[in-house]
Amino acid sequence: MHLDKLARLDLNLLVILQVLLEEQSVTRAAARLNVSQSALSKSLSRLRETLGDPLFSRTAHGLKPSAHALMLGQKLPRLLQEVYQLTLPPGFDPASSNRSFSFAMVESAYETLIPGFIGPLLAQAPNLRINSYMWSEKSISDLQLGQIDFGIDGIDLQPQSNFHIDNLPEGICHQTLFTDSQVCLVRQGHPLLALHQAGAWNIDAYLEVQHVQVRCEGSDWWALDYHLAEMGRQRSLCTTVPDFYGAASVCAHTDLVFTLPESFARHAIKLYPLVILPLPFDFIPLAYVLLWHQRNNADPGHQWIRDIICQSVSGAFGQPATPTAGLNSD
Repeated sequence: MHLDKLARLDLNLLVILQVLLEEQSVTRAAARLNVSQSALSKSLSRLRETLGDPLFSRTAHGLKPSAHALMLGQKLPRLLQEVYQLTLPPGFDPASSNRSFSFAMVESAYETLIPGFIGPLLAQAPNLRINSYMWSEKSISDLQLGQIDFGIDGIDLQPQSNFHIDNLPEGICHQTLFTDSQVCLVRQGHPLLALHQAGAWNIDAYLEVQHVQVRCEGSDWWALDYHLAEMGRQRSLCTTVPDFYGAASVCAHTDLVFTLPESFARHAIKLYPLVILPLPFDFIPLAYVLLWHQRNNADPGHQWIRDIICQSVSGAFGQPATPTAGLNSD
């Protein structure tokens, strides 16, 4: 290790480089760092001299990173997070901590999971700040970049799923919280209820009716639809909506069928005049998983939050969380 060379490096320049990579604009980066554009331009010149690379070129749409800058951008978040960890006091005292933690969660987790653990978290750590966001197609990238601390996602436990527990992106750890089954919701008085009572509720009846679907991560199809496609079957998705509450409301006022995780269905029937029907064919369950980056494995605050979440979910659903988190090493 060339400590003499490191001693001449201004670590603030690495922070500036990370912000420039994220914003790709001197104007936005200067505003975010609360410095003038001329001061930021001087820092960029120092970065170029120190690293021996132009790093960015100016275009009509802002700054375009060089290949070397993009390579550095893959390493910087973890490096800066580790440097930040060095500045924190050892240990974690929930009662006195005023740290902030951020979550990205699938919509159903807000009703089925977060009410169970947000209370215990804040009861023991009243000065914590919890920021939560909706899970999206960029949430995994946000975990890798250190822009969020935790993710809670639902992963279909089937080979056709694009997102596998045993093949998570590099550096992402997981702990399975509980598994859930898919069920159907229909309005009270729906003709399918009589069909079910008569013992005629089967896959053919399921595919003959029209369905409302929640659009997840930009896709109208769920793993269930790919499963049906492999069987040479397809359901009629005549209506797609952006959220679970919207789908439940549509379902309560039409003859459309809504297929969803049972945990959210149990919540929905308390709010809407709906009835749960079983899915009339076998389908592999859904796993709700807690996700984080391996850089935070040993952080006492992260460990404490993970323990609280796992304990609360285990108590609510009677399923012990998987004791050992999956880990994909760099």
